[in-house]
Amino acid sequence: MQISAKKLAELLGGTIEGDGDVLVSVASKIEEARSGSIAFLANPKYEEFVYTTEASILLVSKSFTPKETVKPTLVRVDDVYRCVSILLSQFGNQATKSGISNKAELGDHSTIDPSAYIGPFTVVGKKVQIGAGSQIDSQVSIGDNVKIGNNVRVYPGVRIYRDCEIGDNCILHANVVVGSDGFGFAPNPDGSYSKIPQIGNVLIEEDVEIGANTTIDRATMGSTIIRKGAKIDNLIMVAHNVEIGAHTVIAAQTGIAGSTKIGDRCVIGGQVGFAGHLKIANGTKIQAQSGINKTIKKEGTSLYGSPALNYRDFLKSYSIFRKLPNLQERLHDLEKKQL
Repeated sequence: MQISAKKLAELLGGTIEGDGDVLVSVASKIEEARSGSIAFLANPKYEEFVYTTEASILLVSKSFTPKETVKPTLVRVDDVYRCVSILLSQFGNQATKSGISNKAELGDHSTIDPSAYIGPFTVVGKKVQIGAGSQIDSQVSIGDNVKIGNNVRVYPGVRIYRDCEIGDNCILHANVVVGSDGFGFAPNPDGSYSKIPQIGNVLIEEDVEIGANTTIDRATMGSTIIRKGAKIDNLIMVAHNVEIGAHTVIAAQTGIAGSTKIGDRCVIGGQVGFAGHLKIANGTKIQAQSGINKTIKKEGTSLYGSPALNYRDFLKSYSIFRKLPNLQERLHDLEKKQL
């Protein structure tokens, strides 16, 4: 792909300073950019590279004021990060394929749209539906009665168990497992456990992205649900009957125990642990490595710690906690003087 500064400005709703006809064909980091590339400045820490970069076009905010002469053509926009997302989608588009590899295996009565692609060594079960433009890479396993929407991207090694549903425009990265059994066991009088059959499914709505090696358990009954637009990182555990709200983002290594309901537009850091059967209000923000053991009712709450506290309360508490050894010494000295 090759595009001019003028066309980029039109695409991003920006304004130009410099040569509007200059062409770029690749996006690069500002500190590594070469002629023919576009770079961006979103973090002020990287401003020093504005004056040394070899990029042909530089994407900056409308409020940015250079302190020195700038060589690249500037494209000024309202929101640099949002525009970078648009930009990378243009330069990073992967060519779509269609057709079914002769090394793939298809079950009876499955419906594959002619514009979809099924890669080699992929196994598709019975009565599966795969929509238009979907790309199913190699070594994927799709169980019976699975429904996959339009323009879904499924990377190598993904396992989608029976009866699960994937909405339009979803992305499942390598080795994601959708629909494995929930951790359901009934204790017996002799101390052993009997397996509770997991007869539900997983429902993933449209525009969801799921990172590599994440596992989403099927419901015991009903559905484990990932709502529209949710973004789930690598190595995350979603247990049976969990619901994750629309446009919620969850960073890596988070674990969510069974039947917990997470609201819309929540922001959850890495390695957060959720106990089961909780309800987390819309807009909740949780710092990394926090432990959530109670329901959060107030929308927009920020939490930190394990067990988690209000974010500001945790910072105040921590500022005292880290001084405890010194305070103990001072207290000991005072006690000695009193004696």
